[in-house]
This record gives sequence, structure tokens and C-alpha cells, in this order.
Amino acid sequence: MTETAAPKTLAGKTAVVTGGTHGMGLAIVEALVARGADVVLTGRSETGIEKARATLDSDAAHIVRSDATDPDDIDELGRIVEERFGGIDYLFVNHGIAEFKTLPEATVAQWDRVFDVNAKGAFFTTQRLAPLIRDHGAIVYTTVSNDRIFPGLSAYSAAKEAVRAFSKVLAAELLPRGIRVNAVAPGFILTPSMGVAELTEEQRAEFIRDGEATTPMARPGTVEEVAAAALYLAVDATFTTGTELVVDGGFAQGLG
Repeated sequence: MTETAAPKTLAGKTAVVTGGTHGMGLAIVEALVARGADVVLTGRSETGIEKARATLDSDAAHIVRSDATDPDDIDELGRIVEERFGGIDYLFVNHGIAEFKTLPEATVAQWDRVFDVNAKGAFFTTQRLAPLIRDHGAIVYTTVSNDRIFPGLSAYSAAKEAVRAFSKVLAAELLPRGIRVNAVAPGFILTPSMGVAELTEEQRAEFIRDGEATTPMARPGTVEEVAAAALYLAVDATFTTGTELVVDGGFAQGLG
């Protein structure tokens, strides 16, 4: 059976996806491109950028090397987006890092690193790109299903809570322009890193087993399921702003 192509419902629309070269970000990019949008996506790793370029193989996907902790990179991203598109319809702020450090192990440098990427990088990327978002556009942040907490993720959980908090503030600030601001909060999602940097294959397998055991739907989610939720918030949820959509198989709700 021939696979039916997705309807080009986003033809003529433009988007930026930060952290778009792998995992959930790449799935968001692929979903946007499949529906006809033009996308600028960012990544830090040259290896990741090359893999994404080979995966996407589309004139509609424009990859930019950009570090969300570098103000000059953020400013240059804005210049590139303005030069290429003039304005954008959707901004997906997806980049992030997670590191396991328990209370005795945590350091100031580690907290600074996690907050610089996840919270400050998300906020100041938004500050630079918000003027380029067309009225009645949308911003979607990637946060985390944070109602049930794991030991060792203090900095990550706190940083993502910061994003959740300021997304609500920005939803209020951008109301006069009709720009909706929401967040998608994944739980256990099957990605190469499972959301945590430098996992060994053994640790990844253990993480997946934990996810299957503690998620009421008894499986990890897929990046495509997160992308579908993110696009729903950006495109279809036209009467929704200031909310966080949890995509975690019932994990945070304690259904199991």
C-alpha cells in the first residue's frame, strides 16, 4: 500500500524550532515540513547537524548552528530568520539538557550550565524572536512532566519549572498581539538520549525499563506523539494560551 502524503495544511507558514536536530525537536521539524511549512532549526553539535541534514533532505528545512547560551548566537539566529523569512508564524523552543546530580554531587557550575541552556536560553531566544512572530502566531515550549520527581534532577526540574512559569507570564504579555504561548510537557519519551546527556547503553536500557514500569500506559512515548501535541498547541488549539499539555501516558496523574 502506498503511504498517503500529509496534507500541506501549513503551506506558506514559517517556523523556528530550537534544538531541532535530534529527538523531539527533529520530530517537530519533520511534522512541520510534512505539512508544508518552511522551518529554521537549530543545533549545537556539528555531528548532530550533519545527521539532521541527512535525515531531513528537504529544501524546506534550514539548519543553523546556534548555541542558546551565547547572546551573539541568539542575535545571529534572529538576523538569519528575519533575512530568510521576514517573519514567522510559530516558534518552538525545544532545546535543553538534563544531568543527574544528587545533592552531594551538585555544583554551582552544573546548576549554571543547566539553567543557562534550559531557562535563560529559552527566555532570551524568545525575547529575540518574539518581534518576528506574526500577530496571531504561537510559541510552544518543551518543559517536562514534573509532578513526579526523580532524585538527581534538581537543576533540570527547577529550570523547566522556570520555563513553565515564564511561559504563563509571556502568554499574558503577548495577548495584545494575539500570540498564544503554551508548553508541551513530555514524560518518558523514547529518544537516543532519553533526555539525559551521556547515558550509557546500559543506563538507557534501565531508564526505559523504569519508564515502562512507572508509566500507566506501560510504554515510553514516541517523539512523534510529542510532536503531534506540540503542533496541536501551535496550530489547532486556537482558544488555548498559558497552559501546559502533559504528554506522559498518565505518569504524572498517578493513574497506575
